Amino acid sequence: MAQTTPVHPVDEVPPVRQLAAFGLQHVLAMYAGAVAVPLIVGGAMKLSPADLAYLITADLLVCGIATLIQCVGFWRFGVRLPIMQGCTFAAVSPMVLIGTTGGGLPAIYGSVIVAGLAIMLLAPVFGRLLRFFPPLVTGTVILIIGISLLPVAGNWVAGGAGSADFGAPKNIALAMFVLVVVLVVQRFAPAFLSRIAVLIGIGVGLAVAVPFGFTDFEGVGDADWVGISTPFHFGAPTFEFSAIVSMLVVALVTMTETTGDLIAVGEMTDRRVEPHSLSDGLRADGLSTVLGGVFNTFPYTAYAQNVGLVGMTRVRSRWVVATAGGILVLLGLLPKLGAVVAAVPAPVLGGAGLVMFGTVAASGLRTLTRVDFKGNHNLTVVAVSVAMGVLPVGVPTIYAKFPDWFQTVMNSGISAGCLTAIVLNLLFNHLPAKAGSAAPEPDGLAGGGAEEGVEKSREEVV
Repeated sequence: MAQTTPVHPVDEVPPVRQLAAFGLQHVLAMYAGAVAVPLIVGGAMKLSPADLAYLITADLLVCGIATLIQCVGFWRFGVRLPIMQGCTFAAVSPMVLIGTTGGGLPAIYGSVIVAGLAIMLLAPVFGRLLRFFPPLVTGTVILIIGISLLPVAGNWVAGGAGSADFGAPKNIALAMFVLVVVLVVQRFAPAFLSRIAVLIGIGVGLAVAVPFGFTDFEGVGDADWVGISTPFHFGAPTFEFSAIVSMLVVALVTMTETTGDLIAVGEMTDRRVEPHSLSDGLRADGLSTVLGGVFNTFPYTAYAQNVGLVGMTRVRSRWVVATAGGILVLLGLLPKLGAVVAAVPAPVLGGAGLVMFGTVAASGLRTLTRVDFKGNHNLTVVAVSVAMGVLPVGVPTIYAKFPDWFQTVMNSGISAGCLTAIVLNLLFNHLPAKAGSAAPEPDGLAGGGAEEGVEKSREEVV
């Protein structure tokens, strides 16, 4: 009798009911972040409510398509891991500047298209840089990703940034209630229910929120049943040099962030990212960004909050996240459904976010347990990198007097921490040590992840 090759958990296809539940859970985890970018940019440009609604539905549609490209993949596009895609916050400040200084949306979309093409061209270069991401660097970056996301959850817990009742005790009480529900379900419920603990927590939280007046369903009645985003709805793109330069800087930042997210998911799913698969994932980011410029939305990247959900639920199937992509496409085509999801109160999302984002940070710590900290400078690498990554999170205005390109790079705690970790790992573990100083690791690039020679360390890293 012929033996069948076992299917890797990443490639397993769960039953339909599980696909739907797990997929919806991923959508709810990223929805608030996904719609925030068009709301911020459109609000700064003082667009009409109708134009804002159009930006949101276009964003959800391309979010879904981008997720499908990343998870399912075709040819050399897509990492084929459970990765959700959404608009990057790194591009918000440059896009607001471009949109409000005379260029408008056409100038934004022109720069986004160029940035997407640049990402596709640079993807193979980043793929070859994977050897500079040993466990020392990846663990540090994953830890920084989790810490950087916690303020997002904190704002949700308090009621949502800018809300009139921000910090009200009732908001925090609702968030803590959801957190308790998630933990209780995860600890005591049967296996399947424990894996959708976040979805159950959000559902129970929403049920409690409705009678207490937390929700506003007025937007559901105002939304259209069907809406289709057409290319260049706001006019043909224009290509302004300054706008393109600023968006190219954003492209480098998002590529660095995406690299960290892809490596994190690879660690969590036991399918480590290799140079060619990293290139494929970044190439998918570039294609999605080009689609964003064509279909009236913005640059796309991997969403770290969903990385935390993968780690928390231990559901590793990429088809679950592909299902979430399909749901997003439906939400983009059916604005009324999108309005229903948008009615979930921020504190409900905040309670679930505390668990998910904390899980990302904990996963980074788990990766760092594989690093040797004895007789070397690896502790310094982690300490300074985390400090540089947390700095703009704790003090958002610290770089306010620096040039725009510098702010674009360093205001992202993820990119600031990642770049610091790479540079310090090269400095302490790759460059030849001076006589009398602490001896470097046997393989400098491994940064504490290998003790058995260059070839074996490279296998461990990739």
